[in-house]
Amino acid sequence: MHPDDLLVQHLRLNLAQRRTLERLNLSTVRDLLAYFPNRYGQSLPIKTIAELAVGDQVTVYGQVTDSKISKAWKKKIPLGEITIEDQTGRIKAIWFHQAFLAKKVALGLPARLQGKVAERKGILYLANPEIEPASSADRRADSLFADGKDDPTTYLLPIYPEVRGLSSSWFHHNIQKLLKSGVQEELPDIIPAVIIKKYNLPTLATALIWIHSPKTDKDATAARKRFAFQEIFLIQLSRLRAKLEYAKHNAFRVQAKEAEVSEFIKRFPFQATAAQERAVKQILDDMRGDPSTPLGAGKPMTRLLEGDVGSGKTAVAATTAFAVVKSGLEVAYMAPTEILARQHFESFIRYFKHLPNMQVGLITGNGCYKFPSKINPGGYTDISRPQLLKWVANGEIPILVGTHALIQKTVKFKNLAYVIIDEQHRFGVMQRAKLMRKDSARAPHLLSMTATPIPRTLALTIYGDLDLTLLDEMPAGRKTIITEIVTEDKRAKAYEHIRQELKAGRQAYIICPRIDEPDPTKELALITKSAKAEQKRLQDNIFPEFTVGLVHSKLKPKDKEEVMAEFAAGKIDILVATSVVEVGVNVPNATIIVIEGAERFGLSQLHQLRGRVWRSNHQAYCYLFSDSKGTKTVERLRAIKTAKNGFELAELDLGLRGAGSLVGGKQWGLSDVGMEAIKNLKMVEAARAEAQAMLKTDPELKKHPLLQEKLHSQTQEIHFE
Repeated sequence: MHPDDLLVQHLRLNLAQRRTLERLNLSTVRDLLAYFPNRYGQSLPIKTIAELAVGDQVTVYGQVTDSKISKAWKKKIPLGEITIEDQTGRIKAIWFHQAFLAKKVALGLPARLQGKVAERKGILYLANPEIEPASSADRRADSLFADGKDDPTTYLLPIYPEVRGLSSSWFHHNIQKLLKSGVQEELPDIIPAVIIKKYNLPTLATALIWIHSPKTDKDATAARKRFAFQEIFLIQLSRLRAKLEYAKHNAFRVQAKEAEVSEFIKRFPFQATAAQERAVKQILDDMRGDPSTPLGAGKPMTRLLEGDVGSGKTAVAATTAFAVVKSGLEVAYMAPTEILARQHFESFIRYFKHLPNMQVGLITGNGCYKFPSKINPGGYTDISRPQLLKWVANGEIPILVGTHALIQKTVKFKNLAYVIIDEQHRFGVMQRAKLMRKDSARAPHLLSMTATPIPRTLALTIYGDLDLTLLDEMPAGRKTIITEIVTEDKRAKAYEHIRQELKAGRQAYIICPRIDEPDPTKELALITKSAKAEQKRLQDNIFPEFTVGLVHSKLKPKDKEEVMAEFAAGKIDILVATSVVEVGVNVPNATIIVIEGAERFGLSQLHQLRGRVWRSNHQAYCYLFSDSKGTKTVERLRAIKTAKNGFELAELDLGLRGAGSLVGGKQWGLSDVGMEAIKNLKMVEAARAEAQAMLKTDPELKKHPLLQEKLHSQTQEIHFE
């Protein structure tokens, strides 16, 4: 057997199983070995057959004395059955739907079974147990017909993520079959032996055995540690190589005068925070580069600007864009949605209206092309696409704001020196790369921005190619959001306060965990509010005198943005939504947010949702509606009231719920073991240090062909939603 053999060559797969494996991208032996258990069942005690009682979860050893496959008489489902015996008695094991397991151990051979003891008509049997041939290394197997009580050995049962048609038992059975063939020994270990030894990690072959069939918790932990290190190490190598490659390009050096930049900042209708001023200085220092080098031979900046909603990232972007344009160069500003692009376009027009030579354009994929109005300062007007592209190409529009439309081949710049990407986790690596290559002669400086609170370990991993700048202060005069945890008996009082705020001319968000009501025939009907049902209930029964709108991720983008625009314009008083508004339009008049089923969200996500109403100097309110009475749940939600900022909450959430809770961990493109590693700062730093050391002496990885091949065949694209 070869690791790259197709599974159909070695496993008896029916058509449904083959299709399911294809959907999981599991086609080869190598792929299936990389399908790891997400947890382990309890270590089951060993008992003799005579000791068994109904409900026991046990390990039983015995010799197979009978075996048959049939169909259950009522429902005609496949049924497998064996009889095993030890010195103390005999018992049957029965499998429903997995009859083939009855043939796994041949008649007359010893077997080990793990599972639950059930009873039918007064007769005990093992229901759907795990079954394996008893290994010769099992001391208990050698004494099957002896008492054997001197051996306390127990086993961990791997539990795999299940999908329709493929149970955890199916994965366990077939992965064990592959391991028994010794195929793991054929897999080359891509982690250098010197690193394996330095960090006391198991080899690849050993780790595969330990993760799929651990004898102890220690085995399982060591295996997961090895695969976590491997994943983080590969990502670090990929990111750091990308940074080195990008740094090979020349970039324009930005030469704006400090006095001009200071004057521009003073024109803001608010006092810039110290954090904003530090961020501007760091960015401009990067873009100025070494004064001794020619203006066109600088080094490109790659920086991540991370700050809470409302911390002033747009003002930092505008100030640094001003410095670039004052140097005679151009700026591209990309936002994830049309409504956000339009919002930033309008902000930039206000910031630059006193500077007639700093024209701002807007381009979106829906045929929206805008340009500042010459008749109405601070306003804007429509412009034809050819005219807009012409003015951008010859430098007459030095700042172009847009959506994905910015990366179209027809959009050309004269001297693109600076790329700003808002809510950068919404874009894939390839999308960012296309925009960064708009000027083939030189690489533009890159500023990525996000309001998603990210713990340091996650930032080091996902954004390992970017330097980090934090905006950890809020503008002066911004009132702290009053946050309350609302139980069911206090709901009416909260609604009355919301009504008073709405009567005063304010607006509100109502966030629900799901879009539709659950189908009780297909899924467990969890007690969670659905956006559609809640919008109708609020409109008909609670707030009939106000307009209640609805927005969710299943709406077409155009319809979604129309609803958000109506809310921004004040035509909708209450907006019921899913977490789609987490990154959304700026509505300063919205001062209330209600989050239904608050316990179902991560702390950092709750904080970001709450930031939707932290947009003005009006007093803002956040109501966390929760039906949970659990002490831990209430304590976790209370952290929202006490934490100073989103960064603190993100770190707390990492400890309480794990990395998967950080705004939906799957969006970061990490596996479960990779997400576990994010909790371990030392591991992330060690993987990063090893990647840096390797690239310092071998930047092309010529001495490490296995790693070179792995990174080449696997783009290591981190996929974002």
